Amino acid sequence: MTGIADALVVFGITGDLARRSTLPALYSLSQQGLLTCPVIGVGRRPVSDDELRKHATEAIQAAEDDVDDAALAEFLGRLQYVGGNAEESSMYERLREVLACATLPVFYLATPPSMFDEIAEELAGAGLVGDESRLVVEKPFGTDLASARDLNRRLTAIFPEERLFRIDHFLGKEPVQDIMYLRFANAMFEPIWNREHVASIQITMAEDFGIDDRGGFYDPVGAIRDVVQNHLLQVLALVAMEPPSGDHDAIPRRREDVFRAMPAVDPREAVRGQYVGYRDIEGVQPDSDTETFVSLQLEIENWRWAGVPILIRAGKALPATATEIVIRLQRVPQLQWGGHRLYSPGYDDIVLRIGRQAGISIYVRAKTPGKAVSQPVSLDLDFAEELGEPPQPYERLLSDALRGDPTLFPRWSVVEETWRIVQPLLDEPPPVERYQPGSWGPTSSHAVAAAHGGWREPS
Repeated sequence: MTGIADALVVFGITGDLARRSTLPALYSLSQQGLLTCPVIGVGRRPVSDDELRKHATEAIQAAEDDVDDAALAEFLGRLQYVGGNAEESSMYERLREVLACATLPVFYLATPPSMFDEIAEELAGAGLVGDESRLVVEKPFGTDLASARDLNRRLTAIFPEERLFRIDHFLGKEPVQDIMYLRFANAMFEPIWNREHVASIQITMAEDFGIDDRGGFYDPVGAIRDVVQNHLLQVLALVAMEPPSGDHDAIPRRREDVFRAMPAVDPREAVRGQYVGYRDIEGVQPDSDTETFVSLQLEIENWRWAGVPILIRAGKALPATATEIVIRLQRVPQLQWGGHRLYSPGYDDIVLRIGRQAGISIYVRAKTPGKAVSQPVSLDLDFAEELGEPPQPYERLLSDALRGDPTLFPRWSVVEETWRIVQPLLDEPPPVERYQPGSWGPTSSHAVAAAHGGWREPS
């Protein structure tokens, strides 16, 4: 689908997501000349256009180290506000007046997912959905396989699949996109990126902070729904997919192939944890069974990856904040000649860092001076230091949505497969095990990776 949007309508523009991500991203796009349409903010609060511009200015100044006054003024000039209850038809009548000249509007719902289908139906009822209109929604898309299917049925009845854009902000991260370039633009990687040379794949998403004041949001969700079903499985697809080729649909097709080749997770190969003190947080149920940590093992049953264990863990209140992918290579044979034995402790790992301090480390062996033993040493590349600061995820995603480029947005067939993969953990969840804040989760989670050399702790 092509065509540049001639209006962007942001529902929830006075909310936390818009303040932290949407408004700074739109300012940056405006500064680069990539935002060429008016931006209409929609919210419940009775806010004037000038008050919205003040709110936007404060959000941008908080996010940007150096604000260009001319670019800011140009962006603020695009802002308008329509206030009212999203469930009331009168608000949509006012919105229709503002959009009178728009033929290709994009509606972006930075709202709770419970409002997605209701807003879409109100837009359609007010005659605001044309043949070219697009709808952009945030995660989570459903809370399990059944609810995701129901939500998709409701939304695609109004916005067909090619005009429905589901945001997973991890796919907008530049280091995540770098995974494909590292694999397919370097002759040294692709020949070994398979079951013949790879012993295991690990993905760790660790956060050194807890839930804090977000108990009411997090408790109904948990780590599986929050980051595994979406973020980490999408990252895995980029790590494991075949080389893309063909039209703009090539990358989504290759991601989907990975998920179709994955059996659903076996709950017996998973561990759920909850850090001590979680139940004391405001908004959390006193007897909450919600996991703040999960580790699990997956497989991909295709020619490239059959037999290679894929280990995933994610958790809060851990010792570090980091998101890393570890490609652990097969051990080399231990050689002996005469009275000498080549002892090579440790593992040959390729570590892709896609969180803080994004980059890549390649661990190789070097001889210890004066001894017949090797030791792991790392070759390191820091992306920001070598290549410059990347754009923020919402810059890329909102720009693509405005242009109608669906490449980085998971389509329904992919979302359905990822829910299928994790659904057994939701139907028959392992018991929650308690762990101390600052530890690497429940002790039993170490057994998930023990047979494969153990987890590599982020550096």
